[in-house]
Amino acid sequence: MNSYYNWRNSLVNGNKAAFGSYTGLTWLNSYSAHDAQEKKDALMHKVENVLFKGTKPYYKQISDGCKLCGLGQWSCLFITGKCNASCFYCPASQQEDHVPTTQNLSFENAAAYAEYINFFGFKGVSFSGGEPLLKFERTLDYLKQVRKKCKPATYIWMYTNGILGEPQKFRKLAAAGINEVRFDIGATAFRLDKIAAAKGIIPVVTIEIPAVPEELEKLKKLLPEMVKAGVSNLNLHQLRLTPHNVKQLSKHNYTYIHAEQPIVLESELAALELISYAREHSIDIGINYCSFHFKNRFQKAGFRNRISSRLALPDDVITENGYIRKHSADSIGYDSIRIYDQKPGQQSAEELQLTRKNYFFTRQPVVSQQTVPEQMKNEIGGLLQNEPIEAPEDSLLFKIWQMEHIERGIREY
Repeated sequence: MNSYYNWRNSLVNGNKAAFGSYTGLTWLNSYSAHDAQEKKDALMHKVENVLFKGTKPYYKQISDGCKLCGLGQWSCLFITGKCNASCFYCPASQQEDHVPTTQNLSFENAAAYAEYINFFGFKGVSFSGGEPLLKFERTLDYLKQVRKKCKPATYIWMYTNGILGEPQKFRKLAAAGINEVRFDIGATAFRLDKIAAAKGIIPVVTIEIPAVPEELEKLKKLLPEMVKAGVSNLNLHQLRLTPHNVKQLSKHNYTYIHAEQPIVLESELAALELISYAREHSIDIGINYCSFHFKNRFQKAGFRNRISSRLALPDDVITENGYIRKHSADSIGYDSIRIYDQKPGQQSAEELQLTRKNYFFTRQPVVSQQTVPEQMKNEIGGLLQNEPIEAPEDSLLFKIWQMEHIERGIREY
């Protein structure tokens, strides 16, 4: 496991470089990690359902949209970058209106976005922000185009803080074919009145919020009220630290875990405790813990797979993690395909011409082709065929493991 731990140490160094100037942050250490791990293990032991290689614990059910997300069949369009709330945990600035975007691609035209969805075979579409209801007519236009031009089974949902929610808007969204609306009630002091306005109009009503540790007891008491308000599912995210929210989060007594981005220990434990509470009290609502490790791994791998499935060469082998394997008897390497609005700088790029919009894409090495030592050929062959229980210790095998497989589970503290 030396290579794995060396890699995790590099994440620690990266986080310290990014946030080391903030002296008010408490980082998880080896002394406190033991007790926290015991608590997490006890809570996970009570979880009956876990999806996506152990990264998504849930109770009762999850929505169809969440399933498509994990399968890499979902596109999230950010209708605007502007928001009318000021949630302390928000990871982005949310101050600027912009053309609808997804994965660094912009879509001034709703029909062009629907064409993009069809070409790459996405089965789920969501509208997010910022706050989509700030640009309601824009949101409605993109919804109508996706519903009109994409396959009838396409599952469509919208994220909102609900501040501007009202029955008339929900009726228009429902008439245009939306399947689900997800409310962040953390933006409205955990009130459920806007959700009640959507009840009976929107087919699936979900609450999607970060698991804020201080609000755990409030959420426990709210669960029955959520059911009465017509909520089908409660999605809980793990709080994460970003350059935008660090000043606000540092005012809270949180413990930060080193990962690809710093994440909040108490947020994860609160989410798992709420799942346990709902199960023990047989509350009729689905609760899904959308862990950082799920989002960071499966959403990224899903997009790489979507793009590669259409733009790779016919004989290319695409790994579980969405990379293109270049393997011969004596060497191995990995490429990744990236897609752009405009031709990227001096790089050699191919053009993808669709009816309503043209794109450019490049194929770039992620792991340069390198000679395979004779004594490692059998090990590499086995690694390509089967996922090992633990990450390999050798540095080359470890890098192959990262390219081939999606890491299992929620990491130990």
